[in-house]
Amino acid sequence: MVIGLGRFGSALAVELASHGTDVLAIDSRPNVVQRLSGRLSHVVTADSTDVEALRQLGVADYDRAVVGIGTDMEASILTIANLVDLGIERIWAKAVTDQHASILKRVGASFVVLPEHEMGERVAHLVAGRMLDYIEIDSDFAMIKTEPPRDLVGVPLGETKLPDQYNVSVTAVRSNVDGENAVFKPATPNTVLMYGDVILVIGRIADVERFADSL
Repeated sequence: MVIGLGRFGSALAVELASHGTDVLAIDSRPNVVQRLSGRLSHVVTADSTDVEALRQLGVADYDRAVVGIGTDMEASILTIANLVDLGIERIWAKAVTDQHASILKRVGASFVVLPEHEMGERVAHLVAGRMLDYIEIDSDFAMIKTEPPRDLVGVPLGETKLPDQYNVSVTAVRSNVDGENAVFKPATPNTVLMYGDVILVIGRIADVERFADSL
């Protein structure tokens, strides 16, 4: 279920539904529910801070929940507490500040995201370097999408000094020669990169940033 259908929650619910996931979407605002009724098969108006209202909706039958309530911190905290009381074990929650995130974890949220903060960090990495994309996988580990530097072109990856010089690894390549039909394929020691290819590189954040700065 997805509770709180603002921009974050509604986009998440619609995306899940488009991939065939059975989604129960809940929001306290009738106009929001009405707007999404044509895109979601199960969308209802309810007050998620009322545990009885959630119980009547059969919320306890769901094994996963996402709480997309952001600015109303009290409502997000009470909603998560209610979900915990109803036995929901896996709860994702949106937070707007680090303090908010800390409280949500204490109340019972399994995973907490700060969309604006995380997107800001991601864009900062893209603006500062020559990356095509940046994804932080863990607190000190990331993946970047970029084009290969000159010293990697025309040489099998196994013969390069990439791991020793930068402590990063090329995991996948989208070949330029395949044109519009190109897809990412796993990189091997025998993979030879060409100009115009796109590569996925993983490593510690400091190392992938150092690699990107060398491009």
